[in-house]
Amino acid sequence: MPQQSNSRPVYVTGIGRIPVCSRCGEAKPDCRCDAQAVNQRPADGFVRIARDKKNRGGKTVTVITGVPGSQDEIESLAKALKKLCACGGAVRDGIIEIQGDHRDRIEAHLRARGHKVKRVGG
Repeated sequence: MPQQSNSRPVYVTGIGRIPVCSRCGEAKPDCRCDAQAVNQRPADGFVRIARDKKNRGGKTVTVITGVPGSQDEIESLAKALKKLCACGGAVRDGIIEIQGDHRDRIEAHLRARGHKVKRVGG
C-alpha cells in the first residue's frame, strides 16, 4: 500500500495554481481563517449573538462570542444553552456554536444571567 503524503497540492493540471492561505497553509477554498476572524470580536464586555450559515452546508447555527470566563465556564454555559434549546452544539476556540436559529431564547437566557448582550448580523 503506498504511503499517503501530508502535502497539499498547489498546482493542478487543467486548473492551474491553487491559492494557499498564508496563515494555515490550506487551499483557499478549504481555509476557514477568514470565518474565524469574523467570529472573533473585541473583549469589550458584550456577549455577541449572531446567526451564521457560511461554510456549513446551508445549515444555520447561532454563534455566541465574547463570553467572559475560563474554558470550563464557557463549556458549562454551552451545555446549558444546548439543553435550553434542545439541540446540539460545540465550543471552538472560545466561540459557542448552537445548531439552529435560537437567538431570541439565548439572548433572554444570557440577560437573565447578567450578561450585556448585542445581536450582530442580520
